[in-house]
Amino acid sequence: MTLPRLDASRARELVGRFAGQRVLVVGDAMLDRFIVGQVTRISPEAPVPVVRFQSEHVRLGGAANVAHNIAALGGKPSLVAMVGADAAAARLREQLEAAGVNVSGLVEDRSRPTTEKVRIVTERNQQVARLDYEQDADAAGEVQQALVDRVEGFGSEASVLLVSDYLKGAVTRPVFEALLAVASAAPIAAAGRTRERDHRGGRIPLIVDPKIPHLAAYAGATLITPNHHEAEVATHLRVRTDGDAQQAAREFRRRASCDAVLITRGDQGMWLSASDAEGSIPAVAREVSDVTGAGDTVVATLALALAAGATMAEAAMLANHAAGIVVGKFGPATVTAGELSELL
Repeated sequence: MTLPRLDASRARELVGRFAGQRVLVVGDAMLDRFIVGQVTRISPEAPVPVVRFQSEHVRLGGAANVAHNIAALGGKPSLVAMVGADAAAARLREQLEAAGVNVSGLVEDRSRPTTEKVRIVTERNQQVARLDYEQDADAAGEVQQALVDRVEGFGSEASVLLVSDYLKGAVTRPVFEALLAVASAAPIAAAGRTRERDHRGGRIPLIVDPKIPHLAAYAGATLITPNHHEAEVATHLRVRTDGDAQQAAREFRRRASCDAVLITRGDQGMWLSASDAEGSIPAVAREVSDVTGAGDTVVATLALALAAGATMAEAAMLANHAAGIVVGKFGPATVTAGELSELL
């Protein structure tokens, strides 16, 4: 079962409404640092390649990349996340501000480093090694309370709430409960105007890009977006065919107690299971360069589409097209509203 195609004029209309939509992103922010070089020989000290340095660049990762994608698509994101008291935190803030992301929601935790992933890659974009700087214990005490306070402070201004969970400690049960409370209490500002609360029990949309160990904590979310591996782990079902995806998505909805599930399936596209729409969305990627961060682009597009007044199926199809663009780029990347409109 394939969902009906999204009319191009309707799609462009929705993308045109992305501008100015406020989205609160809560989750694990990180830096992705790439050291690029040329493999010249195998080391005489150990059977490993020797990489001759050529260049280095830094990109936003995790929840920071989600916020960056929202800004690139024309939205107004605020980011609530943890950072350390280090040079990486300063670089993260600088890059976020340059991207147009509100950084006043960042909470400093001096007991941990800013999460940073350092990748050594060749000039042909082949990864040789990765070094992670992180401390992934759950936020607690004053740091956790600061995260809750910022969720409550920024959430009331948002049209959509978005959780980007990478299991690095920012998304705790109290933080998620604060998001649920905000979703139930905050007024909805969508498509450039205040609108009446919709049929979802009077809540504004709460989207979760999940990690399965936290599955039980996501109960009450509007939409959860597992990839097919995560769906398999959560449901104990194999996902190979559309029939498998349908069964897994329905079981995932039941186990997670959420309104809708969108399983991302790589080159097999996506499968949406919602109360008012269910079916396959074929992949649209023209050439795959790097799938890193594609899930961040998907949830960012979903959030802005729902804020713009899209149905769940329309939002999923727009997100599928955005993913098709971003996988053609290297590393955590973004898609602009212009690129998305041109593809549509």
